[in-house]
Amino acid sequence: MIKVIDAKFLTSAPNLNACDDYGLTEVVFLGRSNVGKSSLINAIVGQKNLAKSSSTPGKTQLINFFEAKFRKDEEDISLMLVDLPGFGYARVSKKTHNIWQNALDEFLKKRENIRLFIHLIDSRQYNLELDIRVDEYLKSFLRGDQKILNLYTKCDKLNQSDKSKLLKHDKDAVFVSTFKKIGIEKAKESILKSALGV
Repeated sequence: MIKVIDAKFLTSAPNLNACDDYGLTEVVFLGRSNVGKSSLINAIVGQKNLAKSSSTPGKTQLINFFEAKFRKDEEDISLMLVDLPGFGYARVSKKTHNIWQNALDEFLKKRENIRLFIHLIDSRQYNLELDIRVDEYLKSFLRGDQKILNLYTKCDKLNQSDKSKLLKHDKDAVFVSTFKKIGIEKAKESILKSALGV
Protein backbone atom coordinates (compact mmCIF):
# COMPACT_ATOMS: atom_id res chain seq x y z
CA MET A 1 0.00 0.00 0.00
CA ILE A 2 1.32 3.42 -0.97
CA LYS A 3 0.43 6.17 1.49
CA VAL A 4 0.18 9.83 0.52
CA ILE A 5 1.91 11.98 3.15
CA ASP A 6 1.49 15.39 1.57
CA ALA A 7 0.58 17.08 -1.71
CA LYS A 8 0.62 20.74 -2.58
CA PHE A 9 0.32 23.04 -5.56
CA LEU A 10 3.57 24.88 -6.27
CA THR A 11 3.14 27.05 -9.34
CA SER A 12 1.79 27.50 -12.86
CA ALA A 13 3.97 28.47 -15.81
CA PRO A 14 3.14 29.44 -19.41
CA ASN A 15 6.26 27.89 -20.96
CA LEU A 16 9.57 26.10 -20.34
CA ASN A 17 11.55 29.27 -19.66
CA ALA A 18 9.19 30.21 -16.83
CA CYS A 19 9.51 26.79 -15.14
CA ASP A 20 11.78 26.51 -12.09
CA ASP A 21 13.96 23.46 -11.56
CA TYR A 22 12.76 21.71 -8.40
CA GLY A 23 15.32 18.92 -8.60
CA LEU A 24 12.59 16.25 -8.44
CA THR A 25 11.59 13.49 -10.84
CA GLU A 26 8.68 14.79 -12.91
CA VAL A 27 5.60 12.86 -14.03
CA VAL A 28 3.62 14.59 -16.78
CA PHE A 29 -0.12 14.01 -17.27
CA LEU A 30 -1.39 14.60 -20.78
CA GLY A 31 -4.46 13.70 -22.78
CA ARG A 32 -7.49 15.08 -24.54
CA SER A 33 -9.48 17.81 -22.86
CA ASN A 34 -12.10 16.34 -20.51
CA VAL A 35 -10.34 12.95 -20.22
CA GLY A 36 -9.94 13.49 -16.47
CA LYS A 37 -6.35 14.60 -15.85
CA SER A 38 -7.07 16.92 -12.91
CA SER A 39 -9.52 14.43 -11.36
CA LEU A 40 -6.94 11.65 -11.55
CA ILE A 41 -4.23 13.78 -9.94
CA ASN A 42 -6.67 14.57 -7.12
CA ALA A 43 -7.53 10.86 -6.72
CA ILE A 44 -3.86 9.83 -6.65
CA VAL A 45 -3.00 12.29 -3.87
CA GLY A 46 -6.29 11.78 -2.02
CA GLN A 47 -7.45 15.39 -2.23
CA LYS A 48 -10.64 16.66 -3.80
CA ASN A 49 -9.58 20.07 -5.09
CA LEU A 50 -5.80 20.15 -5.40
CA ALA A 51 -5.87 20.17 -9.20
CA LYS A 52 -8.76 22.27 -10.45
CA SER A 53 -11.02 20.17 -12.63
CA SER A 54 -13.74 21.68 -14.77
CA SER A 55 -16.65 20.50 -16.84
CA THR A 56 -15.53 23.05 -19.45
CA PRO A 57 -13.05 21.41 -21.85
CA GLY A 58 -9.78 23.28 -22.31
CA LYS A 59 -9.90 25.00 -18.91
CA THR A 60 -6.33 24.14 -17.94
CA GLN A 61 -4.18 26.60 -19.89
CA LEU A 62 -0.87 26.54 -18.04
CA ILE A 63 1.77 24.00 -16.97
CA ASN A 64 0.77 23.24 -13.36
CA PHE A 65 3.24 21.79 -10.84
CA PHE A 66 2.19 19.74 -7.80
CA GLU A 67 4.64 18.24 -5.32
CA ALA A 68 3.48 14.92 -3.90
CA LYS A 69 5.11 12.92 -1.11
CA PHE A 70 4.43 9.20 -0.88
CA ARG A 71 5.47 6.53 1.61
CA LYS A 72 6.10 2.99 0.41
CA ASP A 73 7.68 0.28 2.57
CA GLU A 74 8.68 2.94 5.13
CA GLU A 75 10.53 4.92 2.46
CA ASP A 76 9.46 8.49 1.67
CA ILE A 77 9.37 9.42 -2.00
CA SER A 78 8.79 12.88 -3.51
CA LEU A 79 7.54 13.34 -7.06
CA MET A 80 6.52 16.34 -9.13
CA LEU A 81 3.15 15.81 -10.81
CA VAL A 82 2.69 18.08 -13.82
CA ASP A 83 -0.79 18.79 -15.21
CA LEU A 84 -0.75 20.02 -18.82
CA PRO A 85 -3.42 21.70 -20.95
CA GLY A 86 -5.63 19.13 -22.67
CA PHE A 87 -5.50 18.88 -26.42
CA GLY A 88 -8.35 18.78 -28.86
CA TYR A 89 -11.30 20.72 -27.55
CA ALA A 90 -10.15 24.09 -26.26
CA ARG A 91 -12.35 26.90 -27.53
CA VAL A 92 -9.67 29.49 -28.12
CA SER A 93 -8.40 31.45 -31.10
CA LYS A 94 -6.01 29.78 -33.52
CA LYS A 95 -3.23 32.16 -32.49
CA THR A 96 -3.65 31.29 -28.79
CA HIS A 97 -3.85 27.58 -29.67
CA ASN A 98 -0.57 27.79 -31.62
CA ILE A 99 1.16 29.55 -28.72
CA TRP A 100 0.03 26.74 -26.39
CA GLN A 101 1.17 24.03 -28.80
CA ASN A 102 4.62 25.54 -29.24
CA ALA A 103 5.06 26.06 -25.49
CA LEU A 104 4.01 22.47 -24.72
CA ASP A 105 6.15 21.02 -27.49
CA GLU A 106 9.24 22.75 -26.10
CA PHE A 107 8.43 21.73 -22.52
CA LEU A 108 7.86 18.06 -23.37
CA LYS A 109 10.96 17.74 -25.52
CA LYS A 110 13.44 19.78 -23.47
CA ARG A 111 12.41 19.45 -19.82
CA GLU A 112 15.22 17.32 -18.38
CA ASN A 113 13.48 16.23 -15.17
CA ILE A 114 10.63 14.40 -16.93
CA ARG A 115 10.92 10.63 -16.41
CA LEU A 116 7.35 9.55 -17.12
CA PHE A 117 4.66 10.64 -19.56
CA ILE A 118 1.20 9.52 -18.46
CA HIS A 119 -1.09 9.44 -21.48
CA LEU A 120 -4.70 9.45 -20.29
CA ILE A 121 -7.08 7.84 -22.77
CA ASP A 122 -10.86 7.59 -22.51
CA SER A 123 -11.45 3.83 -22.22
CA ARG A 124 -14.65 4.15 -24.29
CA GLN A 125 -12.81 5.78 -27.22
CA TYR A 126 -9.31 4.34 -27.12
CA ASN A 127 -8.62 4.23 -30.84
CA LEU A 128 -9.07 7.89 -31.73
CA GLU A 129 -6.64 9.35 -34.24
CA LEU A 130 -5.76 12.14 -31.80
CA ASP A 131 -4.55 9.66 -29.16
CA ILE A 132 -2.66 7.62 -31.76
CA ARG A 133 -0.90 10.81 -32.90
CA VAL A 134 0.02 11.72 -29.31
CA ASP A 135 1.51 8.26 -28.77
CA GLU A 136 3.56 8.54 -31.96
CA TYR A 137 4.60 12.07 -31.04
CA LEU A 138 5.89 11.06 -27.58
CA LYS A 139 7.75 8.06 -28.99
CA SER A 140 9.44 10.30 -31.57
CA PHE A 141 11.58 12.02 -28.92
CA LEU A 142 11.45 9.62 -25.94
CA ARG A 143 14.82 9.44 -24.19
CA GLY A 144 16.34 6.25 -22.80
CA ASP A 145 15.57 7.38 -19.23
CA GLN A 146 11.90 8.13 -19.98
CA LYS A 147 8.78 5.96 -20.19
CA ILE A 148 5.18 6.26 -21.35
CA LEU A 149 2.34 4.88 -19.21
CA ASN A 150 -1.16 4.60 -20.70
CA LEU A 151 -3.99 4.97 -18.20
CA TYR A 152 -7.52 4.34 -19.46
CA THR A 153 -10.04 6.56 -17.68
CA LYS A 154 -13.79 6.26 -17.03
CA CYS A 155 -13.52 2.46 -16.94
CA ASP A 156 -16.66 2.24 -14.76
CA LYS A 157 -18.58 2.75 -18.02
CA LEU A 158 -17.18 -0.49 -19.54
CA ASN A 159 -18.55 -4.03 -19.32
CA GLN A 160 -16.31 -7.11 -19.24
CA SER A 161 -16.45 -7.55 -23.02
CA ASP A 162 -15.34 -3.92 -23.56
CA LYS A 163 -12.40 -4.45 -21.19
CA SER A 164 -11.35 -7.62 -23.01
CA LYS A 165 -11.34 -5.77 -26.34
CA LEU A 166 -9.26 -2.97 -24.89
CA LEU A 167 -6.76 -5.43 -23.41
CA LYS A 168 -6.34 -7.00 -26.87
CA HIS A 169 -5.56 -3.51 -28.15
CA ASP A 170 -3.14 -2.76 -25.24
CA LYS A 171 -2.16 -5.72 -23.04
CA ASP A 172 -0.57 -3.34 -20.49
CA ALA A 173 -3.67 -1.17 -20.11
CA VAL A 174 -4.27 0.18 -16.61
CA PHE A 175 -7.97 0.91 -15.99
CA VAL A 176 -8.96 3.80 -13.71
CA SER A 177 -12.18 5.47 -12.64
CA THR A 178 -12.02 8.47 -10.35
CA PHE A 179 -15.82 8.40 -10.03
CA LYS A 180 -15.91 4.82 -8.65
CA LYS A 181 -12.34 4.90 -7.24
CA ILE A 182 -11.29 1.95 -9.40
CA GLY A 183 -7.62 1.29 -10.14
CA ILE A 184 -6.23 4.27 -8.20
CA GLU A 185 -3.92 2.13 -6.07
CA LYS A 186 -2.65 0.28 -9.15
CA ALA A 187 -2.12 3.62 -10.91
CA LYS A 188 0.01 4.85 -7.98
CA GLU A 189 2.09 1.67 -8.04
CA SER A 190 2.56 1.88 -11.82
CA ILE A 191 3.59 5.54 -11.58
CA LEU A 192 6.21 4.97 -8.86
CA LYS A 193 7.56 1.89 -10.61
CA SER A 194 7.71 3.51 -14.06
CA ALA A 195 9.12 6.85 -12.84
CA LEU A 196 11.53 5.63 -10.17
CA GLY A 197 11.76 1.86 -10.45
CA VAL A 198 10.37 1.38 -6.90
